[in-house]
Amino acid sequence: MAEAVHIVAYDPNWPKRYQAEAALVLSCFPHRPLRIEHMGSTAVPGLSAKPVIDLIVLVDDLAQAKLAVPALEATGYSYWAANPDTSKLFLVKGLPPAPQRTHHLHVYTDASEFDRHMVFRDALRSEPTTLAAYQGLKTELAERFWHDREAYTNAKATFIDGVVARLR
Repeated sequence: MAEAVHIVAYDPNWPKRYQAEAALVLSCFPHRPLRIEHMGSTAVPGLSAKPVIDLIVLVDDLAQAKLAVPALEATGYSYWAANPDTSKLFLVKGLPPAPQRTHHLHVYTDASEFDRHMVFRDALRSEPTTLAAYQGLKTELAERFWHDREAYTNAKATFIDGVVARLR
């Protein structure tokens, strides 16, 4: 089922929302993850975004991390058990009947994939021209794919991959 894409202006409360959620997420893991970071557009000051906080977690064992799923579900997350991407665990907070998504949780064992997300985030934070280009792309894609969140996300991949390839 397609979901609408709704982009809003940057909210200076997003980093605080990330910090609070990160503490909650960490408390659910029986073994402390190697790293947890704020990723995605809400992690970039000044960038408009879908108002969903993305958290990325690096663990050394995905099976061990899966032990956190019941505790995460108790806090409102929904685990996508049928995710075709078996390289990570993916959970969402705020699926219906909740009024809206509020958080995405991505759990990886692959440090290079974790780092890829950090390279892109940090490029947006430190390169004004990259930030402006990405903002323009997001705006154009949100208008074109306003009715299809997956198509919107997929259409950003070439830009993201290009930035990461340039910096790696």
